Amino acid sequence: QVQLVESGGGLAQPGGSLRLSCAASGSTFSSYCMYWARQAPGKGPEWVSGIYSDGSVTYYADSVKGRFTVSRDNAKNTVYLQMNSLKPEDTAVYYCNAGGGKGSWGQGTQVTVSS
Repeated sequence: QVQLVESGGGLAQPGGSLRLSCAASGSTFSSYCMYWARQAPGKGPEWVSGIYSDGSVTYYADSVKGRFTVSRDNAKNTVYLQMNSLKPEDTAVYYCNAGGGKGSWGQGTQVTVSS
């Protein structure tokens, strides 16, 4: 098991940027594929992005492709989500995940995009 703590959420204007961080502790972070998911008010959860354990492969949902970038620093046990060109529809609670749906989840961080 790995413990995850997200940070970096907040309020951004449309067109603005935020960078989320997810710090991991416990087990061997570098062995996990890491993911970001989000849940907007009144909507179901959505997988946003993923990254292989060595960072060699990344995945993006169509809704964020070209605007969001996932990265990781295995030396710091941290995965990042750089979010640019934010839109109001990006407003959601963002969660970090290790290992997929049945893996470990963080507590979430709120991202609100509004003018």
